[in-house]
Amino acid sequence: MKAVIHSQYGNPEALQVTTLERPVPQKNQVLIRVKAAGLDYGQWHLMSGKPYAMRLATGLTKPKQRVLGMDVSGVVEAVGAEVTRFKVGDAVFGASSRTFAEFTCAREDQICLKPERLSFEQAAASAVSGVTALIGLRDVAKVKPGQSV
Repeated sequence: MKAVIHSQYGNPEALQVTTLERPVPQKNQVLIRVKAAGLDYGQWHLMSGKPYAMRLATGLTKPKQRVLGMDVSGVVEAVGAEVTRFKVGDAVFGASSRTFAEFTCAREDQICLKPERLSFEQAAASAVSGVTALIGLRDVAKVKPGQSV
């Protein structure tokens, strides 16, 4: 499968398209054919390796995880043995890892069915960034119906 990787920290010029093996879903995962992947500021941090303190978790001199991406939407291609909520052909979206690729695996509890009214692009952008915004508005700012933001 094709994937966008980064073997070193840096600017977008450090990204490369390469061929990797297709992932195989574990018992509680689904294999998703990626239709869209969300891009947020967090991915820039992972790509650039800044702030430097985060490298303690992501790799001191080079990235531990070469394929970027957390938000995904796509179509289920295969399901693990213990997956009960999804079947092959379902359109889904949610959070995963390594989503800047043609295929990714996601845990069953980290994805949901994509609403028909949303495009794959809209759904991918709503997973991590959308939920972060929701938590900020609902849980932190405690915005109530009728209030303006």
